[in-house]
Amino acid sequence: MRTPKDAATTPARSGSIRGRLVGAAAIAFAVLVVIENVLFAVTSALPYGAPIEEVLAYYAANRGAVAIVSALVALYLPLLLVFVTGLHGLVERRGGAGADWSRLALAAGATLSAIFVLVNVLQIGLAVSAGGLAEPTSAFELVWQIHAAAFAMALPTMGTTCIGAALATHASGLTPAWQRVLGLVGGSLLLAAGLGSLAIAEGSALLFVGLLGFAAWLVWLLAAGVRIVRL
Repeated sequence: MRTPKDAATTPARSGSIRGRLVGAAAIAFAVLVVIENVLFAVTSALPYGAPIEEVLAYYAANRGAVAIVSALVALYLPLLLVFVTGLHGLVERRGGAGADWSRLALAAGATLSAIFVLVNVLQIGLAVSAGGLAEPTSAFELVWQIHAAAFAMALPTMGTTCIGAALATHASGLTPAWQRVLGLVGGSLLLAAGLGSLAIAEGSALLFVGLLGFAAWLVWLLAAGVRIVRL
């Protein structure tokens, strides 16, 4: 028979395991996204305003890189969902302070995952079709344009996820004030970039505003993940 002490210890141990899982998911997600972007940098990925002939040449020459990126996406999307879902549960177990914000992060994170799937599916389509084309077709260009538009629309969703998670973790005492500020700054930059989604899809330098916010979000994920794992 369990003693009262054992009964009290079991929920505490369960909460500790949940926290470690949530923190580890945040860290692993951020690391895999960094690897993805390093791969894009190494292969000299093109901006969305690049001539379509160069886009065709890039995807024809980097089919293997796209395959690796697709595998990374298949790994990190479940991690993102584990993080936002587990975070909401963790916040509620700690008294519910910030639960509304964690619900926002959960909804935005699920939407972001769906957009990331679309972005990646279109990229796979570009790589597959590029090998059989001698010159760009109107269909190939349309897929590239939809890919660009989907990525641009991912930015405000990403910003919403970042802001919701930052406010939820701080309100529930999981992260310190400086991490809340970092999350708010990163999320706000992503939201600001999202206002110019059409321009970004056409190759505007406004994308770099979103990339700054994206970098801030990754730093927040790493810092918050380490903090939550240690609780």
